[in-house]
Amino acid sequence: MEEKDIEYFRELLNKRLEDLLNQAEDTVSDMHDSTGNFPDPTDRAAYEAERNFELRIRDREYKLIKKVKKALERIEDGTFGICEKCGEDIDTKRLKARPVTTLCIDCKTKEEALEKALGL
Repeated sequence: MEEKDIEYFRELLNKRLEDLLNQAEDTVSDMHDSTGNFPDPTDRAAYEAERNFELRIRDREYKLIKKVKKALERIEDGTFGICEKCGEDIDTKRLKARPVTTLCIDCKTKEEALEKALGL
């Protein structure tokens, strides 16, 4: 992979990481600002459902933060864009669509087919 491509992905991933961390910070401050006093049980249930939904989203974002950090580590150690299974280069189009990916499209397709066959 060319240096300009590496720099593009470094900037893309750093920007994504910054956005995710800012969102996480907002969530924490929003949760501390809640009133917590609901005379109507329906209001309380709606609040709890919304809060649980928000926590699930943040959990997914936390996992994505870890993947972004690992992708940045791969950039630093020179393994970014190389499939972890077969060692071939991952297509730039695939990396642009999913920059945290660790598998080329062929290996990912095989992995998904196996998961489907096993019912995972």
